[in-house]
Amino acid sequence: MSARDAFHSLFYKFIVGSLKLLLRFGSRVQMLRCAPFPAGACVMVSNHISHFDPPFLSGWLPRKIDWIAMVELFGTAWSRAGFTWLDVIPVDRTGDDRQALRTALKRLSAGRMVGIFPEGGIRDGDRSILNGAEMREGAFLLAAKANCPVVPVAILGSERLYNRRNWLPWRRAKVYIATGEPVFPTLEGGRKKLRDDTAAALVRLKNLLVEKFQLDDNDLPHSPQERMREP
Repeated sequence: MSARDAFHSLFYKFIVGSLKLLLRFGSRVQMLRCAPFPAGACVMVSNHISHFDPPFLSGWLPRKIDWIAMVELFGTAWSRAGFTWLDVIPVDRTGDDRQALRTALKRLSAGRMVGIFPEGGIRDGDRSILNGAEMREGAFLLAAKANCPVVPVAILGSERLYNRRNWLPWRRAKVYIATGEPVFPTLEGGRKKLRDDTAAALVRLKNLLVEKFQLDDNDLPHSPQERMREP
């Protein structure tokens, strides 16, 4: 490991560990692991319901995640340095960002895990991929080009932390994370089949969380505004 990689790894562990400690004050996390996490290159895809999702997934999943994030987050010198040290890959969502693709493929060729929210933003209700909404193709193009699996992950409850009352020790929000079996690309199906299989896997993970933890409609994704208005 180079000195640069060692520094990035230590910085990542410090930031993620600190955020995980902070999140424990406002949440209780329940994990459902339906399959072992792959050890080599993979693309992790998840639904996106709050700004808390990246630290939750980085803190509770068993591997370091090289996130792909919108280039707007790199707008200041401090944020650019911080996200670079965390190995975040900036992407311009307004067009075909070939530099981001090349960078992500290079990370995958080194056996790393790249994380993407294929909804392109925070989504709830019928707009959520957990309810069958469409996903962007970037994650599946990346996995197909790298010939590596997609790992589906479902998260529920993180948007409850928008409500300040849930940070009280006796009201900690319940957050649920489920990890599914890797979905592998095939020569016959191409990106479309990979996307469809992953979409079906994400819906199954949501249903498994609902069944195992006896969740109801109020536990499913709501908008940040709705959560902030809750008593």
